[in-house]
Amino acid sequence: MIDRVRSDKERRRLRLIVPAVVAFVLGAVIGARGEDGPPASKPAPKPAERAQAQTQKMPLDQQVGHLVILRFAGTQAPGYVMRALRAGRTGGVILFRDNLVSPGQLKAMTAAMSKAYGGEPVICVDQEGGDVRVVPWAGPEQAAPEQAAAGTVRADAQQAGRSLHAAGITVTLAPVADVPSVDGAALAGRAFSRDPAAASEAVVDSIGGWHAAGVATTAKHFPGLGGATVNTDDGPSTIRRTREELQSDLAPFRAAIAAGTEFVMASHATYPALDGLHIASQSPAIINGLLRGDLGYDGVVMTDSLEAAAVQATGDVEQAAVASVEAGVDMILTTGRGSYIRVYRALLERARSDPQFRAKVRTSAARVLAAQSSLHG
Repeated sequence: MIDRVRSDKERRRLRLIVPAVVAFVLGAVIGARGEDGPPASKPAPKPAERAQAQTQKMPLDQQVGHLVILRFAGTQAPGYVMRALRAGRTGGVILFRDNLVSPGQLKAMTAAMSKAYGGEPVICVDQEGGDVRVVPWAGPEQAAPEQAAAGTVRADAQQAGRSLHAAGITVTLAPVADVPSVDGAALAGRAFSRDPAAASEAVVDSIGGWHAAGVATTAKHFPGLGGATVNTDDGPSTIRRTREELQSDLAPFRAAIAAGTEFVMASHATYPALDGLHIASQSPAIINGLLRGDLGYDGVVMTDSLEAAAVQATGDVEQAAVASVEAGVDMILTTGRGSYIRVYRALLERARSDPQFRAKVRTSAARVLAAQSSLHG
């Protein structure tokens, strides 16, 4: 009798304990899995975090290399270009019409360069539309003002982007975000509109079209060349807009940043209201202060061509490249014969001797890597 009573008590105790244990186990499992999904895992690092970690492991010569875009002659990448790509001593290349013969040739050349790089280098072209089209068989066939007037900005960019993507081009040096504000504006024929709001809308449409086709974009020429009557390619240019007037010029760049442009190109003009001592591409006040600080942009800042006459007036390419990186620029666009190696060596020498400059190089290399991770995404 006593044994039977004891047995009944044990069974009642088990009936109470077992559900509790089961509930505990299920709770632990559900907590590990999330309410509906598989077992919870540590969130994957963001592209910027992965890029920073990767950069930390990268030797200094490769970090420096990622800051330089090179130019070459001919319809096949020369040996020195392929070696630089394999060794990670360049962030990519810019192509011009003398590099192109046909769609097949272009695709083969870009494929060879990407294979040598072991990933997606920056392979960029000026492809704004109209006469400014390096790839002649790709659009946009109309210049920016005509695209805007016809309401075809997004469609034109997307169609052109498909052609560039198929050819292995990863970055277009477009759209132009400048707002012509003076009579005889040097870039009036390449800008969407004289109205900042209309220009901003067109810039967003253009970026959306390029992105839909898998091509990264470059909003240019920060903080705006709309007030220039001299193209900085041809000579020094001073834009005498007040700080208040420049706010309207910035509207398309704000829109481009909000639309997710991967690159912003810094102009080589001087803006006395912002910095009377430096051209924009060498100005800490404009790059770090205005673009990074006020506008909150943390993507890649690229110079316009380092061979532009406005840059040559400030010194040689070595001096210009160092000054641009000091100011907060991430990528130096070289387009002249022999400029790449001169710039690369100057940046490397400075990085080896100056810890602060070396830190800037590391930060810029991480930005470039993060942008490259999205190319052809």
